[in-house]
Parts: sequence; structure tokens; C-alpha cells
Amino acid sequence: MLAEVYFNMAVSQISVFLESQPGHLKRILDAFDASGINVRGYSAADTGDYGIARFILDKPDMALEVLRARGCAATLAEVLCIRLVDKPGELARVMGIIATAGINVLYSYSLISTFIAIHVEDVLSAESALKSQPIELVSQDEISGKSERGNAM
Repeated sequence: MLAEVYFNMAVSQISVFLESQPGHLKRILDAFDASGINVRGYSAADTGDYGIARFILDKPDMALEVLRARGCAATLAEVLCIRLVDKPGELARVMGIIATAGINVLYSYSLISTFIAIHVEDVLSAESALKSQPIELVSQDEISGKSERGNAM
């Protein structure tokens, strides 16, 4: 029996720790714009005086350099982006696959169209569990506009 080969479909996400003040998020977005970096998805969460903004970008490495050059506290993490079938129950089905695999979803948010990004404890195991189902994972190249499709279903 041949072993299945899985390619890492993880997408780079940048998290930025920021003060909860008017204009702070805008300054970060302006820095991306000035550098030709396209925001493909984001989430912002407030924790009182501070917050975390998470970004899926077409040029994550460049974005991290831009942020660090401006003295921003930023980190890079791997997330999976999934193209959901646009029908009732699809999100529940995907989350069920992750739960059945014994993997905890730490957070998730939606992107463009019906793409979602999920940050899990074990990206490769979650990817393996999802690839065994009719689910389309989205690659960094597709997020960056370099590829039409992630993997075939």
C-alpha cells in the first residue's frame, strides 16, 4: 500500500499586536498599501486597551518586513484556508471533521467569498483530515493570485 503524500497547504497569517486607539489599524493598512501588499482577509479582536489584528496577505514575507521596520509587534503563523461549498451546514461539516480528528480550532474567521482561515493546534494533521473529505484547501499561491486553484477535490 502506498503512503498518501500530503503537501503543506498552510497559508501564512500575520498577527499584529496593537493599541486600541483610533487610526492604529489604519496606519498598518496604509503601510501595506504603500508597499503594494493586498489584504485578502483579516480579523481584529479587542482585549480592552490592546488588540490583535490578523491578516491573510498576498505577500506575507514582505508584510512582516514592513511591520517590523515600523517597530510593530508582529508574528507569523500557519493557518489553513478552506473554500466552503456555499450551502447550509457546510461550516458545521468542516468543523465536525476537525473535531472528529481530535483537533481543537483555536480561532477562525472568514476571508473573501466563502474562504475561511482556521488556526489549529496541528496544521498538518488537520490538513490530512480535511484532504480525506471533499474539501478544497487554498494554497498561499492561490491567496497571492499566482494560482487558479488549490488542490483538486
